[in-house]
Amino acid sequence: MTTPVVLSVPEMSCDHCVAAITGAVRPVAGVESVAVDLDAKTVAIIGGERSAIVAAIDDAGYDVV
Repeated sequence: MTTPVVLSVPEMSCDHCVAAITGAVRPVAGVESVAVDLDAKTVAIIGGERSAIVAAIDDAGYDVV
């Protein structure tokens, strides 16, 4: 099993944020799964290139720290 990349997105605060980030990351080439933890303010992604994932989250209006 592939280890997920976990990114911190501290600006997430609601279900709309979860939907926006999930919708932005899913279409990134190679992404197999996306799991958002709103309480921890993290996004765990399996597959895809980190730089493309970070760019997709940024394009959705959120900063990855």
